[in-house]
Amino acid sequence: MGQHENIFKTMEDDLHNANDLDDATKKKIFENILSLKTQELNIMITGATGCGKSSTINALFNTDVAKVGVGVDPETMDITKYELNSLVLWDSPGLGDGKQKDNQHAKNIINKLNELDGKGNSLIDLVLVILDGSTRDLGTSYELINNVIIPSLGEDASKRILVAINQADVAMKGRNNWDFEENKPTEKLEKFLCDKVVSVKNRVHEATGVKVEPVFYAAGYKEEGENQRPYNLSKLLYFIVKHTPNRKRVLFANDNVSNDDEMWKDNDDIKEYNNEIKESVWESVKEHASEGAEIGADIGTIFGKTGEAVGKVVGGAIGGAIALGKKIFSGIFG
Repeated sequence: MGQHENIFKTMEDDLHNANDLDDATKKKIFENILSLKTQELNIMITGATGCGKSSTINALFNTDVAKVGVGVDPETMDITKYELNSLVLWDSPGLGDGKQKDNQHAKNIINKLNELDGKGNSLIDLVLVILDGSTRDLGTSYELINNVIIPSLGEDASKRILVAINQADVAMKGRNNWDFEENKPTEKLEKFLCDKVVSVKNRVHEATGVKVEPVFYAAGYKEEGENQRPYNLSKLLYFIVKHTPNRKRVLFANDNVSNDDEMWKDNDDIKEYNNEIKESVWESVKEHASEGAEIGADIGTIFGKTGEAVGKVVGGAIGGAIALGKKIFSGIFG
């Protein structure tokens, strides 16, 4: 995939070169781009001790360019803040560190989830709760989800929470359950993981009435002389994008997600997740950049370079970025 230009600069350059638009239409689109540019997407990532939050963050996101700090509120100093352009990650400890610390962590999470942005909206757009797939004892995680997070999310809970089961590669005892050459679960392990997804979904729904869509994956890990080899990372990112407000999906086209193609290679192949991500991001660009402007069918030619930039968001696109751009343009605007 490689580094790519700031998506908003690319959009502005495309618009500058659009000779067929009148000044009023250009002005409106520039205003829309400015509005998109001033957004922030805030994601809280939490989970019980040992669930693999750090490896997940490092696999998903381009943390090399992140500004790292802590929560600005003295009471939430244990929450690490990663700023990646206009994507902000809040890495919060979950439960499982002892009763006293658990109470403090729960209080900090609740406070952050009740925080409002400058426009009076909830600061946190999405909570990603990571479960440890290698353990059968998920009681602490259910307590975190059912008693701390969901009650703090209100009526939009189902849209603002995503549950992901990490460490799929060690979910069952015995190394023979994982195909190391292909980097994927055996048929037996895949059935076990699918059953776990259903179990988590049912338990959360029974306790809270909220429907969640769990996804299993393996963030992989780095040891000396080894590469991080995630599994289903594109699927996880697809679900993250899917749970992101449509208007803010454009932010994933900035230099936020990992630019290492190896991170995105191995998935369950049920869907072309990489293409699904790109089309979803492009839909955000198309819909909100042209909002209120009389453009008609010409928008596909206006944002040509932007389409190519969106095509570089996640590696592994069939036919490359330009082919993807043509596919999107013909599919949406043809």
